[in-house]
Amino acid sequence: QVQLVESGGGLVQAGGSLRLSCSGSGRREFSVHIMAWFRQAPGKEREFVAGINWSGESTTYADSVKGRFTISRDNDNNMVYLQMSILEPEDTGVYYCAASPRLEVTMDLKSYASWGRGTQVTVSS
Repeated sequence: QVQLVESGGGLVQAGGSLRLSCSGSGRREFSVHIMAWFRQAPGKEREFVAGINWSGESTTYADSVKGRFTISRDNDNNMVYLQMSILEPEDTGVYYCAASPRLEVTMDLKSYASWGRGTQVTVSS
């Protein structure tokens, strides 16, 4: 499994931006894994936000964040990023970084074997 640690969360006003970072351990393991961001709002189930394949050439986004969020990765430094713009109060939640050994990005959280502890994002109206 890949060890993951998120950072970059915080409090931001609606319309603002935040950049989340996820640091992974094990360079070889990290580079062959699909990476994704999920989020969980209070009282709701954890949901897929964005995913990126091992090379970074293929990305997938939830409809609710398309055009506002961008996922990227740096395999040389074992990092994954989520650039969030035009934030809305509905984006509030704990954001989790996850890794999967699958070949293609999936929105199914059961396919992800490694998870970070999460970072809180709060968007005020």
